[in-house]
Amino acid sequence: MPTALQSSKCIILCQILSNCYRPIQLLRYDSKRKEIFVIAGEQGTIEITIFEGGNWRYDVTKT
Repeated sequence: MPTALQSSKCIILCQILSNCYRPIQLLRYDSKRKEIFVIAGEQGTIEITIFEGGNWRYDVTKT
């Protein structure tokens, strides 16, 4: 189960993506690594990892 911090950060980041009209392609919780992983964007070029403590990082790949 994701932590409360992870859950609230995930909602906030998904809302930001939605406000910018970026489709969310994948949203997954990895129970072994205890991370939430999001792939977004038309081409799936935005990758967001939300860590157990609520910190997050993103990467934008070129197509």
